[in-house]
Amino acid sequence: MIQAIVFDVDDTLYDQQQPFRNAVYQIVPDFDVEDMHELYIRFRVHSDEIFPKVLAGEWDIVTMRNFRIQQSLKDLGYPSISDEKALLFQGIYENELDHITMHEEVKKTLDYLKNAGVPMGIITNGPTDHQFKKIKQLDLFQWIRPEHILISQATGFQKPEADIFQLAEERFDLDGEKTLYVGDSFENDVVGSKSRNWQSLWFNHRNRELPEGAEAIYDMELNDFCQLYPAICEILSPLTV
Repeated sequence: MIQAIVFDVDDTLYDQQQPFRNAVYQIVPDFDVEDMHELYIRFRVHSDEIFPKVLAGEWDIVTMRNFRIQQSLKDLGYPSISDEKALLFQGIYENELDHITMHEEVKKTLDYLKNAGVPMGIITNGPTDHQFKKIKQLDLFQWIRPEHILISQATGFQKPEADIFQLAEERFDLDGEKTLYVGDSFENDVVGSKSRNWQSLWFNHRNRELPEGAEAIYDMELNDFCQLYPAICEILSPLTV
């Protein structure tokens, strides 16, 4: 029986593709709309692959941010952009993130969990200041206590490492086998949470394929924001009847 729920942030509690899309069109005005989804996926992949180098001190954060948009465009056959344009993209992207809003179905779900007294938490990858700004913009402290939020850079661990989920168990006072993790990344969120025997909900609203050779180890898969609230209600119905 699920007793607590922990969430990812990016592209789980809000639609991350909208601010990304707005920033892309300001540096590549003729970018083909048909390529936007794949560009976003490549951007997320490069972010996940490179951020460990930032944590290890091998890359600085500016180099990482420049590389992920430059390489993502190259992956799709678009002309290379300069470091100056990459920095411009990052500035626009950060400005767009200052205006992110929580999806209404997510808000409804968090309200339900709060009213039902279900403990909640956050585990998110990324730079501490960058992720904390999103957390404040989404007003997550309405539902989640600050001490129940883990940002990878501040911990020295990152998803999918089991250490960050173990740290959450200790700091949030969780029983992993009775905890559900909700996130959009199979590699980071599903694989990571399962490494500590948590229950896992793959919030696959981008309709990604399983990585080649991977097993469907998640406990539930959802493909639309509108599915989240009824699914959580069903999962927790024994606790709330």
